[in-house]
Amino acid sequence: MLMLQKVKENVAKVMVDKEKEIELMLIALLSDGHVLLEDVPGTGKTTMAKSFSRSIEGDFNRLQFTPDTLPSDIVGQEYFNMKISDFQIRKGPVFTNVLLIDEINRAVPRTQSALLELMEEKNVTLGGVTHPLPKPFIVIATQNPFDSIGTFPLPDAQLDRFLLTIKQGYPSPEKEKSMLKRFRKNNPIESLESVISNKDIREMKDKVKEVKVSGDVEDYLMDIILKTRKHRYIEIGVSPRGSLAFMKAAQARAFLNGREFCTPDDVKKLAQPVLAHRISLNVEGEVKTSKENVLQEIHDSTSVPVETTA
Repeated sequence: MLMLQKVKENVAKVMVDKEKEIELMLIALLSDGHVLLEDVPGTGKTTMAKSFSRSIEGDFNRLQFTPDTLPSDIVGQEYFNMKISDFQIRKGPVFTNVLLIDEINRAVPRTQSALLELMEEKNVTLGGVTHPLPKPFIVIATQNPFDSIGTFPLPDAQLDRFLLTIKQGYPSPEKEKSMLKRFRKNNPIESLESVISNKDIREMKDKVKEVKVSGDVEDYLMDIILKTRKHRYIEIGVSPRGSLAFMKAAQARAFLNGREFCTPDDVKKLAQPVLAHRISLNVEGEVKTSKENVLQEIHDSTSVPVETTA
C-alpha cells in the first residue's frame, strides 16, 4: 500500500487536484485493464498519462493516431529480408509496458481494430505466430469529443475493452492558478522517476484477486448490470465482459483502500467510470437524457445491501 501511495504522490507532483483520477488509473493497473481519457483538448489528458507512466518501472511507448496510421504502425509486420532470403518479424511499439495512444479516435476503423486482440488477450499475431506482450501491459488512450473534426467514433467492441473512462474536466480557478505556478519555471514531468517496480505490480495484482466479494455485493453489482439491459432509454446494455470488469475494478478499489473485501461503496463509486462507455442509448434516450443520468437513475433505484463482508 505504501508503494501505491508513492505513485499517487508522484503523479500529484504534476497533476493538480486529481486524486480521484489518479486512483482510477491505479485501479486500472491493478485490474489488468486499460484507460480511456476523454475530454476536450488542453485539459491534461496526455500529461496525466505521461506522469502515470513515468511513475511505473518498465518501457513506455507513445503513438499519435492520425487518419493515415496503419495497423502495422502499431503491432509491427512480417517482411522479407533480402539479406537472409527469409521472412522476419519487426515488432511494433505495442511491445511495451505502458502504451500511450494520443487521439485514438482520429484513426480509421481498420486501424482501431488492430487494438482488439492486444487489449483483450495481451497477445499480437504476426506472420501466423502469436507473440505475448510484456507484463504488466496497459493501454492509456486519449480521445477527443466526437463532434471534433476528423474523428471516427470507437465501435462498441473497442470501447468494451477499456476498463474505465476518465473525464477530467476543467479545474477550479484556484487549482488552475496552482498549476500555473507549478509549471512556471520547469515542466515537473521531466523530474519524475519510477517509484514502483514491475515485480511489485505483479505481486499486488495477485493480492487483488484474493479480495472477497460477498454474495450480497455480487447481487448488488448484478442488479445494476441487469437494469442497464432493460432500461427504457438504453439500446445496448452492459455485456458479460463489462460485468467481469466491474467486479475486478471493485476488488482493486477495495485493495487500494486497504480492505480484504468489497463493499457496496466500491460498486457505487465505480459505476459511472466503468459502465458509462459500455452502454448505448436509443434515439429517445439520446434526445431526453445522457448516459450519466441514466446510470444515476439505475443506481438510485437499486437497493443497497447492508451485509458487506460475509
